[in-house]
Amino acid sequence: QVKLVESGGGLVQAGGSLRLSCAASGRSFSTYGMGWFRQAPGKEREFVASISWRGGSTGYADSVKGRFTISRDNAKNSVYLQMNSLKPEDSAVYYCAASYSDWGPRPSVYDYWGQGTQVTVSS
Repeated sequence: QVKLVESGGGLVQAGGSLRLSCAASGRSFSTYGMGWFRQAPGKEREFVASISWRGGSTGYADSVKGRFTISRDNAKNSVYLQMNSLKPEDSAVYYCAASYSDWGPRPSVYDYWGQGTQVTVSS
């Protein structure tokens, strides 16, 4: 069992930055692929970024490529999402997720999900 707790969300002006953190409980964090997803009101949950077990590979949605950076610190059982040049359309609840078997963009491969943290970007 893995428990994921996100933090770092908030209200920021367009063009600003936020850094989201996701702390994982339990052992063997380094064996999980990790992902960040987001869901805006009235929209489906969408992939944002993901990172492989040891952090050697990453993937991003086209909408955030060049602005967001995912990273992980296995010694701290944590994964991060650095978000720069934020836009109002980035406003959403952001979720981190852990996968036994993959680290890609499909929500179905993730086994555990956090409760989410709200990000609001004002124009």
